[in-house]
Amino acid sequence: MADRLVLGAVAYDPKVVTIWSGFRAWFRERGLAFDFVLYTHYEQQVEALLDGAVDLAWNSPLAWVRARRMARTRGVTLRPVAMRDTDRDLTSVIVVPADSEVRTVGDLRGRRVATGAIDSPQATLLPLALLRSAGLDPATDVVVRRFDVGVGLHGDHIGGERDAARALREGSVDAACMIDSNLLLFAREGVLPTGFAQVLAQTAPYDHCTLTAGPTADPTLVDRFRELLLSMSYADTSARPLLDLEGLKEWVPARTDRYQALEQVVTDSGFYDDRGECGDPDYRP
Repeated sequence: MADRLVLGAVAYDPKVVTIWSGFRAWFRERGLAFDFVLYTHYEQQVEALLDGAVDLAWNSPLAWVRARRMARTRGVTLRPVAMRDTDRDLTSVIVVPADSEVRTVGDLRGRRVATGAIDSPQATLLPLALLRSAGLDPATDVVVRRFDVGVGLHGDHIGGERDAARALREGSVDAACMIDSNLLLFAREGVLPTGFAQVLAQTAPYDHCTLTAGPTADPTLVDRFRELLLSMSYADTSARPLLDLEGLKEWVPARTDRYQALEQVVTDSGFYDDRGECGDPDYRP
């Protein structure tokens, strides 16, 4: 974008406008011409990044997987730039009522399992991989009740997970899938009161969102963007409200080694093919 950087972000919540408008002003005050474009879903955003319509993308983990596959197919390079401190070492869980007779993942055979949206890594794709590792086929060995709230937002909308938790509380399912932090949140909200649920299985740690530079981004401007981003301090009263809205205390360098489990899940489930094309016929963002 000539002498400026343009970032793509998905409008999963009205606060996204507030967040990136604030970051836009913050970067410009420090001499970096920066702007942003909002997309309605991640598939649009990934394609815009690869086509050069934006220089940077605030990618979900699933968007990173698709973008990497598309970049490899096109013979171009993506550059992971930064992530939030809160994007590192997350886990997902399958929970059951504390008084459930289900004691192992294998005990879920023939039972009802609630998940988040079809494209949620944390509440659908990764937890269902726990079933496969226990020898269960989610398509035939259990009854998956999926809560497709905010399809296209890659699980950024919490509604599907909350509905799955409510279904567990109401007894219409035998187990529910969610990210571990939301299990704590739902306890505070009273959706899953303290003591009601217990963790049946937990994934290995994985990373979440990553800021990614596309193949047409000016490397010098990306370097400056990264330098400024990593220098952003929670002690800075102009930055702190933005960091709070975005859910972090500090930006940290991006890493990509904790996406391997999701890469495997995407392959095993056929969600995307090797070129990054959508392979699940039920996915309609």
